[in-house]
Amino acid sequence: MPTLTVQAAGLQGASVWAWLQVVSNGLIASAFFTIAFVVGTFLRRRWRDVMFRGIVGALATFVAVVGVTRLLAIVDLWVPTSTITDVINVFLGVTSIGIIVIMIKMLPQLLVLPTRITLQKAYAQLEEEIRQRRAAEAMVRRFQEIEANEAQVRQAQKMEAIGQLTGGVAHDFNNILTVITGTIEILADAVKDKPQLAGIAGMISAAAERGADLTRHLLAFSRRQPLQPRATDINALIVEAGRLLRPTLGEQIEIESMLAHDSAPALIDPSQLSTAILNLALNARDAMPDGGKLTLETKNVTLDEHYAQLNRDAKPGSYVMIAVSDTGQGIPAPLLDKVFEPFFTTKDVGKGSGLGLSMVYGFVKQSNGHVKIYSEEGHGTTVKLYLPRAAGLPETPAAEPGRPAVARGDETILIVEDDALVRDYVVAQVRRLGYRTLSASNAADGLTIIDSQERIDLLFTDVIIPGGMNGRQLAIEAEKRRPGLKVLYTSGYTENAIVHHGRLDADVLLLAKPYVSADLARMIRTALEA
Repeated sequence: MPTLTVQAAGLQGASVWAWLQVVSNGLIASAFFTIAFVVGTFLRRRWRDVMFRGIVGALATFVAVVGVTRLLAIVDLWVPTSTITDVINVFLGVTSIGIIVIMIKMLPQLLVLPTRITLQKAYAQLEEEIRQRRAAEAMVRRFQEIEANEAQVRQAQKMEAIGQLTGGVAHDFNNILTVITGTIEILADAVKDKPQLAGIAGMISAAAERGADLTRHLLAFSRRQPLQPRATDINALIVEAGRLLRPTLGEQIEIESMLAHDSAPALIDPSQLSTAILNLALNARDAMPDGGKLTLETKNVTLDEHYAQLNRDAKPGSYVMIAVSDTGQGIPAPLLDKVFEPFFTTKDVGKGSGLGLSMVYGFVKQSNGHVKIYSEEGHGTTVKLYLPRAAGLPETPAAEPGRPAVARGDETILIVEDDALVRDYVVAQVRRLGYRTLSASNAADGLTIIDSQERIDLLFTDVIIPGGMNGRQLAIEAEKRRPGLKVLYTSGYTENAIVHHGRLDADVLLLAKPYVSADLARMIRTALEA
């Protein structure tokens, strides 16, 4: 083997240089193979994410082949590999031409590829756009909340304005009804032996009673009715209401009760609540002309801050909920915001006064509660009353002692009433009961009589009177000047003189207008004997 011997001998004569070639070519080959391995691995794992995948793969192959030539250079020191090397070099030369052409063509595209700094700027711009978009969405939400709040404020202001108007109308109307009711009672007694006139008097009396019922509903809506709330067993009240409703609603309507066994007592005026449930049941009956189901439900609930934000007139806290649901016709969505307004009704003309729901609304609001209505056209309506919970156990009302139909006396009564018609009627009625009367049209004249030497056993005063002070203030001043003086109030509506936080003051006796002579006689005796 002369060639091997010669190359070996050459290697031995120049060992240091030869071994440097071996090490250098080995390192170069390792570098080329490493580049090819790393690029190939990256390409395999990120195949879908890499641009110019074919070109990058070809470059990795080219680098690997160049690494092979370095290995052949090492082998060639011992074994001649000129033929293999020449073939590989020819392959690399041809391939290099293609790579040169491709790389030159790729250069413009490579120059426009984003750099790391460019990507960072793009990301920063994208984050800024996202931030601005979120800020815009938050602003839109705030505008929507502001618009919703303004709508609720406008609705509340409208309801308050209507309440003030209806309260004033009810006050004046009650004064008129007081005279009508009282005088027709006298007239009916005078013509009781004349059937035709007695029938006319009865019709007038019935009409006056209907007028009084309307004013009671108006006062309830305007939150000016005197309430006497107490801890009330809601379940027991619902059971009693259901028993009374069955003959009223008819057999075609099924009544179902879903009462919570742990229902807490509510701080509420039970008589007014019974009236409210009756009104809701009658509305439900009218919504189910072909029959259906009325469901009465009770439950302890807690309204949270989130609910209060969505319903501005609700206060967070613990409530007793009463739900009255029907399977009737439902209420169109555009009308839901109007159903609590007085005289608004979805019924046909002549089939409803439009005061039932307004009475419920005013009563619940005056009781520091919350009312919510849900309805879907064709599926029914649910009205939920959220009533304040009572701190103690349910109270049982004390039985009133029996009294004669008309109680009489001989005491002296000072009557303070600004309406001349009502004052003349009351004076006449009180005298018919045997009492001695004094009268005044305002607080100043009333105090003048109180300062006189006249005997006065009872002050009977309207709550709303002229003269610089209301009836409550007049009574306080009169009691200072005449300690122990008994006081009886009357009013068409109460404002805040004797009603605070929705309830009648504890030391107040009130005879609500309109009234009949039996009520007048009974309350006068109650006040005198208190």
